[in-house]
Amino acid sequence: MWTRSDSIRSRSRSTMPSFYSLMIGVTFIFHSSGIPWTQEKLQHTAVSLTNEEISAVLNHTDVDQMWERDLKPLLVVRYPGSAGNQAVQEHIKTTLGSLGAGWEVTTDRFDSETPYGRLPFTNLIATLDPSAKRRLVLACHYDSKYYPPQWHGKEFLGATDSAVPCAMMLELARALDEELKAQKSSNSNLTLQLIFFDGEEALFQWTSTDSLYGSRHLAEKMEVTPHPEGATETNLLHGIDLFVLLDLIGAPAPLFGNKFQDTKPWFTRLQNIEKRLHAANQLVEHPNSVQYFWPGVPVGHVLDDHVPFHNRGVRVLHLIPASFPSVWHRFEDNEENLDRPTITNLSKILQIFVLEYLNAKPTSPTNPQNAP
Repeated sequence: MWTRSDSIRSRSRSTMPSFYSLMIGVTFIFHSSGIPWTQEKLQHTAVSLTNEEISAVLNHTDVDQMWERDLKPLLVVRYPGSAGNQAVQEHIKTTLGSLGAGWEVTTDRFDSETPYGRLPFTNLIATLDPSAKRRLVLACHYDSKYYPPQWHGKEFLGATDSAVPCAMMLELARALDEELKAQKSSNSNLTLQLIFFDGEEALFQWTSTDSLYGSRHLAEKMEVTPHPEGATETNLLHGIDLFVLLDLIGAPAPLFGNKFQDTKPWFTRLQNIEKRLHAANQLVEHPNSVQYFWPGVPVGHVLDDHVPFHNRGVRVLHLIPASFPSVWHRFEDNEENLDRPTITNLSKILQIFVLEYLNAKPTSPTNPQNAP
């Protein structure tokens, strides 16, 4: 990411076929509500879970286990084309593939010119129910910033940038496995999609071509991919209800501001969830003086993986602290400087947000140990 400072009746028997063709088309585009499916996102209403339901949901998550299972395997040098990058890809795919919900994990592989020559990049896209037209998208980047060894002789691990967001997304999929499996079996027109971008970071110096390699490629690809399959006027971008991008998460006391007016109600919902979980004593080391989500906090223009999507009309929630962590792009962005209570609390808030958006309810787990 970068700052500006650093930065859409027939009257005769002979006309019956065309009439039925028309009706099929209308049925395809419209639901009983009388609006196009592509516009349902604008009128979407989320459920509100009770305190008992929230407690049942959050009993499934364990950030301490997440730390060992997901975060530590991600805390490796993982710039595009590196062995660590490949290892992280395999960890993400293996983790999601082991879950009972039945994720479809696809890869978007491509090569691109960089200041260091042509390099391979791989985006990972995990879709809970590919047949659903509408998707709530959670996204982050998994690559780490490249620092040439001959310059520094140190390893940049990018804990907040963005190993923690990736680990939070994996833990969400694991903790909500039973709920997501039930939601998928309900044949809802709405599903969850997780996107892990490669190549967010500039390899040399941030420019329009040396940055956002994965998101630029995927946004362009999705724009020309018909959705649903066989459609002629709608594509995969039309299927995105809301694009929630997580970045620079894991430092203590973050303040998130709202960047886009069209998604302010959903940002305000995050604020409301935080208050509800606080009142229910579900958050740790979260006194009355602490609040993460502030719709009124001024935020600057930040270049990040949401930009290629937002430029194509996708509605975005950009969850990045208004003030970047003090360790941003420093070698101190490591496990030692992470704040476990903050990560725990934000993980819980995000999990409730996702379930409520999907109109899903907690279920009784068939795997009490929550093992992969």
